[in-house]
Amino acid sequence: MWKVFSIEVYKIFKRPRTYIAFAAISALILIIQLGLYVDGNAYVDFIMSGLKDSFDFQGKILNGYLVCYILLQLLLVHVPLLIALVAADLVSGEANMGTLRLLLTKPQSKTTFMLGKFLAASFYTLLLLIWIAFLALAVSVWLFGTGDLIIQKNAYVVQIAQNDILWRYGYAFLFAFVAMLAVTALGFFLSVFSENSIGPIVATISIIIFFTIMSTMGIPLFQKIQPYLFTTHMVNWKEFFDEQLDTSGNVIKGSIQNMQQVNHSIIILSIYIIVFVWGAITFFKQKDILS
Repeated sequence: MWKVFSIEVYKIFKRPRTYIAFAAISALILIIQLGLYVDGNAYVDFIMSGLKDSFDFQGKILNGYLVCYILLQLLLVHVPLLIALVAADLVSGEANMGTLRLLLTKPQSKTTFMLGKFLAASFYTLLLLIWIAFLALAVSVWLFGTGDLIIQKNAYVVQIAQNDILWRYGYAFLFAFVAMLAVTALGFFLSVFSENSIGPIVATISIIIFFTIMSTMGIPLFQKIQPYLFTTHMVNWKEFFDEQLDTSGNVIKGSIQNMQQVNHSIIILSIYIIVFVWGAITFFKQKDILS
């Protein structure tokens, strides 16, 4: 499997389309950072305008930790669309080029072949998230400095101490990796059913957009379905930035308010990953390879 994995990683990073995601992410992050660096205080004053009448904020609200949080809110919704460009091309791309049948003449099982491809796509997804973490967190801290993280939730405000933030971002990125693996697995699954890359890529993007709309709309019918959609659980990285209170109303440092929700989301996302990968391998083993 290691040989298949290394070959697939080489092929993924040989294609120009692979670097579209890295270029797009870099451009978006740098543009947003530039805008906040030039006029970020006005933006913070706007979003905090209703709170400043009731609270007296001390210190620098706009810092690298807040900028990273803003970037993750904007980017992690769109990153799946970029992952689909690679994941949905894994098998269909080989079929389109006519190399799939040739690859399967080597002494390896179809299961090993497919697992090697999925692991290569997972490695690409991991590298993309590491790149996002570097630009969104490390560069933001370098540009804006550090401080307490102040986040406005729907009905309350969370203030996380400066020395209690980094580990939260670490777990948030690990959670995001699991969420993005579900997208990778979806694209991988759909790529089995086509001999042209365009179809699986468009289908993966369409499903993500459709599920995202269903996950965010408050229609009663959709609310019954939302707990079972992987897109509903992809945004729960935000739970790492909410703290528990003790009986006296004081913040419990190092706590996570809804850890059960985080664990539940990880289980749901993992089930999707397993089902998609198992489905891809099962259908591929039954498929007549003619290309």
